[in-house]
Amino acid sequence: MGSLTVRELSRETWGDFESVLGANGGARGCWCMHWRLSIKEWTEGKGEGNKKAMKRLAGREPVPGLVVYEQDTPVAWCSLGPRSSFPRLERSPLLANVDDEEVCAIACVYVEKGHRGSGLLPGILEAVCDWASAAGYTTAEGYPVEPREGKRAGADTAMTGIASAFLDAGFSEVARPRADRPIMRRKV
Repeated sequence: MGSLTVRELSRETWGDFESVLGANGGARGCWCMHWRLSIKEWTEGKGEGNKKAMKRLAGREPVPGLVVYEQDTPVAWCSLGPRSSFPRLERSPLLANVDDEEVCAIACVYVEKGHRGSGLLPGILEAVCDWASAAGYTTAEGYPVEPREGKRAGADTAMTGIASAFLDAGFSEVARPRADRPIMRRKV
């Protein structure tokens, strides 16, 4: 595995973002707007509407996310930013704020279909944390799933990452609101 690098989502990286998410825009036409919109807005925008909404965020502050590259090949996408960038996450009773610490919320980690199962996720999280540190964050926070033993997470739940990969990337559990949903943090 080569070294992984990241680039902020912008007009220049938009085509790479599209390449990673594929024709469906990730799971069910999401285009990584799940945590940014109400369920009504997200459902109404499925597909093209959500894609246009994300395109409006490309190149803006706060950065909506990062395209992850292995050499020059786009292999993943990570939606991140202050928790306040994700209103649906902020309203979630399951993933409620643990405390008032300012964090870089890692809301989605989407690995391009051809690169899934290749062990990239811990390296992706490392590269994302390096970016978060350089961007001035002191803490990264993730909301992965922890599938039951012998089970795999489905596309709709794996979008937030897998707990074992977060552990491998140096994250620690800070809360567990449900048996399969730890909240994890790492100082960056």
